[in-house]
Amino acid sequence: MIVLGIETSCDETAAAIIRRFDNDPQQTGTAQGEILSNIVLSQIEDHAIYGGVVPEIAARAHVDMLDGIIKKAMQEAGLGFDQLDGVAATAGPGLIGGVLVGLMSAKAIAAAHNLPLIAVNHLEGHALTARLTNNAPFPHLLLLVSGGHSQILLVRNVGEYERWGTTIDDALGEAFDKTAKLLGLPYPGGPEVEKAAASGDPKRFALPRSMKGRDGFDFSFSGLKSAVRREAEKIAPLSEQDVCDLCASFQAAICEILADRIGKAISTFKERFPDIANPQLIVAGGVAANKAIRAMLEQTLSEQQAELVAPPIRLCTDNGVMIAWAGAERLALGLTSPLNTPARPRWPLDKNAQAKIGAGRKGAKA
Repeated sequence: MIVLGIETSCDETAAAIIRRFDNDPQQTGTAQGEILSNIVLSQIEDHAIYGGVVPEIAARAHVDMLDGIIKKAMQEAGLGFDQLDGVAATAGPGLIGGVLVGLMSAKAIAAAHNLPLIAVNHLEGHALTARLTNNAPFPHLLLLVSGGHSQILLVRNVGEYERWGTTIDDALGEAFDKTAKLLGLPYPGGPEVEKAAASGDPKRFALPRSMKGRDGFDFSFSGLKSAVRREAEKIAPLSEQDVCDLCASFQAAICEILADRIGKAISTFKERFPDIANPQLIVAGGVAANKAIRAMLEQTLSEQQAELVAPPIRLCTDNGVMIAWAGAERLALGLTSPLNTPARPRWPLDKNAQAKIGAGRKGAKA
């Protein structure tokens, strides 16, 4: 089955085409597929001067660029619309203007070519990517860390998710960006903080490890960000080494917080699924590209006889492949969406949340 995927939830305009092999129709184990095309246009330069994503600018850029991105994805795959089995698009969560652009484009293609429409939860796209790239079986844990989300999810099956933990304030990527901004580093801040941290002393500043040791799996990052600001104000004006040391101390605190939360999650997973000998944690989202965080996760999971599965970095950030693949997974179960499916700025990926969107069955008219 061949599916076109469209992603426009934030500041990447993306389209991709994947082929899913129907070797596991019940989707109880692994799945196999291939990427036929993957086109992503980043808007980073458009937003850099503002220090963050401006929703109106992002939406207008999607309007200007999406048709060309879809055309390029189709050409790279060497396919026509009549060769597709379905078209998938992010229907939320995200910036509503951008989500509308992608979803309406998918609806138009589906209606014009009598194709099934699959409205995909953006978070489900991240949750299922490792089934394409690493043949990850169900169930597994997902750590999603990006500019808009910080969650630990139990992924039982397509459409079956339990949110174990989430941030109670800032998302992790947001904390990185805000910390970079207050230290005078350019946008996007995550890579800049990581780069500066490589030359810094992670023990110079005693920053808080929010939520560490507490019950549950939730995160909190706003207090850590505020602590960085206070330390910076104490020693202002900052030298280049001061900035590096603050970044290193900030990143070290993040790693300890994540290690604590993930360690508890893996232990709980083992208690609930004692027959799974080698539990897997999938990591996704833009922050998953941070090498220090990846190294910490590998060490934490190794100590608990668990495995870290990280899709290629280009598929950890927002892309059309993950939406196309999630669409194909749902289409294989006969789940499609009506053409009046709404765009949703907020759409939690909790247990049974996805089932509500599957109003049609495979083979039904879009």
